[in-house]
Amino acid sequence: MERTAARVADEAGAADGAGGAGTLPIREWPESERPREKLLARGPHALSDAELLALLIGSGIPGCSALAMARGLLKDFGCLRSLLNARLTRWQRKGIGKARYAAVQAAVELAKRHLHEQMRVGSPLTSPQATHRYLRAQLRDRPYEVFCCMYLDNHHRLIAFEELFRGTVDCAQVHPREVLRQALLHNATALIVAHNHPSGVLEPSPADDFITRRLKDLLALMDVRLADHIIVGESCCYSFAEHGLL
Repeated sequence: MERTAARVADEAGAADGAGGAGTLPIREWPESERPREKLLARGPHALSDAELLALLIGSGIPGCSALAMARGLLKDFGCLRSLLNARLTRWQRKGIGKARYAAVQAAVELAKRHLHEQMRVGSPLTSPQATHRYLRAQLRDRPYEVFCCMYLDNHHRLIAFEELFRGTVDCAQVHPREVLRQALLHNATALIVAHNHPSGVLEPSPADDFITRRLKDLLALMDVRLADHIIVGESCCYSFAEHGLL
C-alpha cells in the first residue's frame, strides 16, 4: 500500500528520535501536509495536537523539526494537559526555551479569554453545561483552592468573573461580606459562586455546606439571589442547585 507523506514524516520523525538523520525539514514536505498550510486550507480542527503545538513552537533545531519536537514533548509529558500545565523549568529540561514556552502559554490564556468573552457578550447562562465548561477551563488545573464568583444581571447574563479568595491545597477561607460587597459593586441581581477541589473529589464538605447557606441568606437580605454553588473537580462539576441544596 502506498504510504502518505504524513506517514513518511511520522516514520522519519520516529527515526530521528532514535538518532537517525533522515528527517526532512517541514518546508520540504508536500504543501498539503505542512501544518501551517494544512490549517489554512482545512481549518485548525484538521490538525493533530502535535501539529498545533508545532505551529506555536515555530521552528525546530538542526536534525529535529518543530513537529518532531512537538511529538517528543507530548510523548514525554504523557498528554496535552500535563504538557500545557507544566512549569517552564520542565520545558527547559526538554530543550524548549523561554520564548517558545511563552508563546504556548499565551495561546492557552487566549483560549480561556475567548471563552470568557463568549459568555460575557453571548446568550444568557441558561445551560448548566456551558457554565460547567467555563468553570472547568478556569479552575480545574489550579494546584490550590480558589473561590470565584460569576456576577449576573437580571437576564442571567455574565457581568464579570472574579477570583476572590485563594487558599491551600485543601481549603480557601471565604469572607461573605466581601462577596456581598462585590455583588453590589457590579450591580448584580444573581450570583454563581464556585471553587475547585484540587484532590478531584467532588463531595461537598461541611464547610462548603455552611458557606453556601451563609451566602444565600446574606445575599437575600440585599435582594441578590444565589443561583448556584459549583464545585469543580477533575472531570466534572458538582452543582448545589442540581442537588436541591439551594
